[in-house]
Amino acid sequence: MTRPAVETRPQDSEAVETAEAPPTLKVVTTKHPGRWVAAAGVGVLLAMAASALITNPAWDWNVVGEYLFAPSVLHAVLFTLQLTVLGIGIGFLLGTVIAIMRLSRNPLLSSVAWGYVALFRSIPLILQLLFWYNLALLYQRISFGVPFGPAFFDIGTMDLISPVTAAVLGLGLHQAAYCSEIVRAGLLSVDPGQREAAAALGIPWRRQLFRIILPQAMRSIVPTAGNEIIGLVKGTSVVYIMALPELFYQIQVIYSRNGRVIALLLVATVWYLIITSVLSVAQHYVERHYARGRR
Repeated sequence: MTRPAVETRPQDSEAVETAEAPPTLKVVTTKHPGRWVAAAGVGVLLAMAASALITNPAWDWNVVGEYLFAPSVLHAVLFTLQLTVLGIGIGFLLGTVIAIMRLSRNPLLSSVAWGYVALFRSIPLILQLLFWYNLALLYQRISFGVPFGPAFFDIGTMDLISPVTAAVLGLGLHQAAYCSEIVRAGLLSVDPGQREAAAALGIPWRRQLFRIILPQAMRSIVPTAGNEIIGLVKGTSVVYIMALPELFYQIQVIYSRNGRVIALLLVATVWYLIITSVLSVAQHYVERHYARGRR
């Protein structure tokens, strides 16, 4: 006995498909009201700060514009940059030598390097500058010749070490203690297996250092070295005690004459911001260069 075929109506098939289809989920983004409240608060504070800077006549913005590119200020900025370059150059050259001495297996070399770092990190920079500036009080003349033997010639200390030379020596020797630790940390960050593999391949020591170890160590050295350079730009203001015409000293000379203290301090602030911003951008690109392999 055959059963009659049951006809399927279109509305019944549509109902079945609707029942089998998964329900559509509505995506709801997470709400972060705290972020919006914090952003609004920061925006209000920024607006208040900008209004205080613009509307308060005591800031003397016209005086700032007058002295921002004054010849004496520009010469002071250039002298500040020269002190920075010389100080950081001596610091990293001598600091690299000290870092290698610290890593040496010779106990005398490592001990001398450790003592140098400990000594120069313990004495404030301003005392080191004053020491070099007044070195003639200890040694009126400096002789050159055989150690513990006859001297070939000598020269007056005041003629040999001028105030600028004293400033460069003080900054450079002070920075060398910190730069040595930066370089040493970078060298230690390289996997020792890299050194062992290079030595096993018979690669000379200098080639190992400059082509294998240093490029990898620079990934750790560059960020800290950038901070050290930026810190030295601001640290050069300490040499004002030696009456050298760097930026801060020159600003003091100008506002002692015209009495526009706040405006001239703003001039110095703007120039320090410009210099440190340029150095920060340069640091970013140098970091990106040495991070290519890691990326």
